[in-house]
Amino acid sequence: MKKVKSLMINLIIIAVVFFAVTAYQQRNLLATSNSPAPYFNLPLVNDSEQRINIAMLKGKTTIVYFFAPWCTICRYSMPNLESVTEDSNINAIGIALDYRNPQEVVDFVSDLNLTMPILLGDRHTQSNYKISAFPTYYIINEQLQITARSMGYSSELGIKINAL
Repeated sequence: MKKVKSLMINLIIIAVVFFAVTAYQQRNLLATSNSPAPYFNLPLVNDSEQRINIAMLKGKTTIVYFFAPWCTICRYSMPNLESVTEDSNINAIGIALDYRNPQEVVDFVSDLNLTMPILLGDRHTQSNYKISAFPTYYIINEQLQITARSMGYSSELGIKINAL
């Protein structure tokens, strides 16, 4: 009985530490109180003539996922994002930041066989969305308001829960 009690206490401590660290990491991100998502108008990585702007996301819940092609966590997390959106009403777009050149992003997307739209972000977009680490994502509702956010690795379950 003492071992079970000790185990439960340890699990509670681990959970509290995890949530405290997560809250600390996300302290500078945009608020999730249905505040409006910042504007962007960015080119697609595979067609720089075609652009996507925030207004085009209206009417559908969208995960706006910020990544860097050198980011190992992004490499493991993005397939989870793609999997969640394949069989749901959730839209997803990736916005590449901190890349040396567009080809680096193309290679990253190709290696992961991603089919979601991937945009080439810039410092202005990074600043507007307060991106300080990768990966970071925001969930934007049908009215283009931020309803959730996350930083770091995201499992399929974590993404689904945040998107509810």
